[in-house]
Amino acid sequence: MRATGGEVGTQVHPPTYLFAARALRDFGDGFVAILLPVYLLALGFSPLQVGVLATASLLGSALLTIAVGILGVRHDLRRLLLAAACLMVATGAAMSVVTDYALLLVVACAGTVNPSAGSVSVFVPLEHAVLARDVGDADRTRMFARYSLVGALASALGALAAALPDARAFVGLGQLTAIKLMFVLYAIVGVAGALLYSRIPTRLPNREAPEAATALGPSRAIVLKLAALFSLDAFAGGFVVQSLLALWLFERFDLSLSEAGVFFFWTGVLSAFSFPVAAWLSRRIGLINTMVFTHIPSSIALILAAFAPTLPLVLILLTIRAALSQMDVPTRSSYVMAVVTEAERAAAASFTSVPRSLAAAASPAFAGALFAASYRAWPLLICGTLKIVYDLLLLLQFRHHKPPEER
Repeated sequence: MRATGGEVGTQVHPPTYLFAARALRDFGDGFVAILLPVYLLALGFSPLQVGVLATASLLGSALLTIAVGILGVRHDLRRLLLAAACLMVATGAAMSVVTDYALLLVVACAGTVNPSAGSVSVFVPLEHAVLARDVGDADRTRMFARYSLVGALASALGALAAALPDARAFVGLGQLTAIKLMFVLYAIVGVAGALLYSRIPTRLPNREAPEAATALGPSRAIVLKLAALFSLDAFAGGFVVQSLLALWLFERFDLSLSEAGVFFFWTGVLSAFSFPVAAWLSRRIGLINTMVFTHIPSSIALILAAFAPTLPLVLILLTIRAALSQMDVPTRSSYVMAVVTEAERAAAASFTSVPRSLAAAASPAFAGALFAASYRAWPLLICGTLKIVYDLLLLLQFRHHKPPEER
């Protein structure tokens, strides 16, 4: 196929296949994020070990993202997505049979296990680059909003599927065996994702263009500044990744797996429908303002949840947080793609994702240690406070740096 691919090939089919692949991937991440702490506790590991494994997983994602950022400049993005899908298959197969903690750490670090059930993944910069190359400035944020909406709805269904090991059909097998079967399902999801990625048209990078030879060029300064701020946000979020938030609810309120699955399903649905709202809002107040002024109230809700005395009040506050906290996801992705040149997009997506992954990898181990020491509210307090600091710094640094559609 030609580099341009034609209007139909580039404008319709790649987003369709990418959206479907994103949905499958987030469905798998949705149930794995909740089942991971349950699985590790059932194997006899401590909350601290759960946090360390989450750190290993996020650290591995960061290293893989570095690799795709470098390779994405000179290699076909479709092939890199296929390789990532194959790694997802191998991860699910390994998690279903490995019970030794040291080996689980290796699998978590080298594989695609995602304790955050969010946008920290080796797939993300590759998918962003494919989407951004085929959409204009006016439609870019809406495209990313739809992309995030699909993923969040699928993640919500995945959270609901996390209750399957408690279902009657699995009772005879035992919970541990049922969870292992869910990891097999995760591998099957990876196979389906690979089939979808294989339908994306091949488009080799333009090796003759001088800007294609360098990962980052004229936009280096702004990308590095954004990466530093996103790192602070990710470090804060690492204290309350979905696996650890589920662990907190399990330990503080003795929430069952089925109840947790239903709760995370509805919070996922709310997050999903916040994305088109974010796209609508960004057209009226701007991308940066949308990121900041929806994020701060969500962080306040998280801080209040740490002090809430009853489960219903905690769930209400966490639901409010879910409705607001992810509205910066499509706007952040759109903003990064808007302020760099086309040749830099894969590298920019990678260079802003890598520090996020590295920063997010550091905090789950600290959160696990706080849980183990019975300071269970502290991870929520630290997360909320640092996120507010991030929002204020982002507003201060970038409120005057407008994307093309806002100039």
